[in-house]
Amino acid sequence: MNSSNLENSLYDLIVETSTNLPKDVRRAIRKGKDQENAGTRSAMSLATITQNIQMADENVSPICQDTGLPTFKIKTPIGVNQIKIKEAVHKAMVRATKDGKMRPNSVDSLTGENSGDNLGIGLPVIKFEQWEKEEIDIRLILKGGGCENKNIQYSLPCELDGLGRAGRDLDGIRKCIMHSIYQAQGQGCSAGFIGVGIGGDRSSGYDLAKEQLFRSAEDVNPNEDLKKLEEYIMKNANDLGIGTMGFGGETTLLGCKIGVMHRIPASFFVSVAYNCWAFRRLGITVDAETGSILDWLYQEGEKIEFKDGNGKETPSIESSKLITLKAPITEQKIRSLKVGDVVTIDGMMYTGRDAIHKYLSDHDSPVDLNGQIIYHCGPVMMKDENGSWHVKAAGPTTSIREEPYQGDIMKKFGIRAVIGKGGMGPKTLDALKEHGGVYLNAIGGAAQYYADCIQRVEGVDLTQFGIPEAMWHLKVKGFTAVVTMDSHGSSLHRDINQTSLQKLAKHKEKVFN
Repeated sequence: MNSSNLENSLYDLIVETSTNLPKDVRRAIRKGKDQENAGTRSAMSLATITQNIQMADENVSPICQDTGLPTFKIKTPIGVNQIKIKEAVHKAMVRATKDGKMRPNSVDSLTGENSGDNLGIGLPVIKFEQWEKEEIDIRLILKGGGCENKNIQYSLPCELDGLGRAGRDLDGIRKCIMHSIYQAQGQGCSAGFIGVGIGGDRSSGYDLAKEQLFRSAEDVNPNEDLKKLEEYIMKNANDLGIGTMGFGGETTLLGCKIGVMHRIPASFFVSVAYNCWAFRRLGITVDAETGSILDWLYQEGEKIEFKDGNGKETPSIESSKLITLKAPITEQKIRSLKVGDVVTIDGMMYTGRDAIHKYLSDHDSPVDLNGQIIYHCGPVMMKDENGSWHVKAAGPTTSIREEPYQGDIMKKFGIRAVIGKGGMGPKTLDALKEHGGVYLNAIGGAAQYYADCIQRVEGVDLTQFGIPEAMWHLKVKGFTAVVTMDSHGSSLHRDINQTSLQKLAKHKEKVFN
């Protein structure tokens, strides 16, 4: 096998997967967009999402700044050297990371050190299987941390909020799947896709669930019972009212695929792998002798180009209704905001993720944060030949991870606004009310849309934590987000959780025998 050709083929696969959504996913997103009510927050989110997809196409840049944990599924003919393929995967991944197509995402679990090249113990994940065909089949999924953290596993029988007892039968499985969508809310960047694994043990069940995400979003389950269950889930999940980004609305789920395997008598697991709208999954077939690409997978049918974006204008929101924020922001200005307001930010903001929040809880800030804005974001960054940093992708990360720190840090440093996705909990809400602050929900996964709002990088601190976890000083213009938690004790996330739980309870009665 030509190792150089194979490395190039794998590099092309990684770049395309990170920057170019497959055709079946694009069609699912357009269908979801078409069913959403015009003028709503969810409609605005879907318009931003489709604009972001188009920008990623044009820029050949990551769709989402969290380029995820790479998982390769590779089928090889008998006699093909799998060690050589693994070496080629590693070389291609290092190249793609260096070129800014992948964010450095491999972190030592004990030291917290980022390898900087997406390689590490067990990373990337590579699963081999032999088959009797002549070509090599290579499939890749890039699954971000926000949706990965909303995976869930049930051990039947169990009791579920809103649904009561789920037994060891098809109807109990139905309840688990419906509950999995409810518990994800907007934190996994809904509207999303789910893969479900029935049976196995705890590890093989999750593997089966993730394997379902490699199916086409438009295929038909050959098992008649599972086909009916998939159809039921697709129809009823969108009645929960969670909506895109958890803003409420008609579009919560874009795809559901279910697989089954045998189990031992004592265990009955239902495992759910949740995937965000940025469903980055592609594949190639490769000539086993030359290493060159023979064909691209998941590319059947029409490709939706999403050319209806309107530049840097905020989709679906009249400019007269936008509220401009510019730091330093006064407490009076913050307390004038309420849940549902759409704001546009001009001026400075500072990124801060897990490492920064832990650091700020124990140390002084390297910059004056009084009246400032913290952005939960781990951007993809590139340095030019002059040593200047440029933002390649910069969407929000899931905020709930910062719940133990956020309220205390806001009060300690005088921070007035926090930007992220998925909302935060009661501790942060209490701090917003006491201190005078707001939580702003940006559109998860819209990494190109928000990168385009960043005029320049003014500086960076705490680089010892790695590029995603450093504190980046960003000058922005026209950065749009929605107030979803305000200083008056209101929280859209809490309200949607409560209303969707009430709607979930309507599915308590038995449906499948």
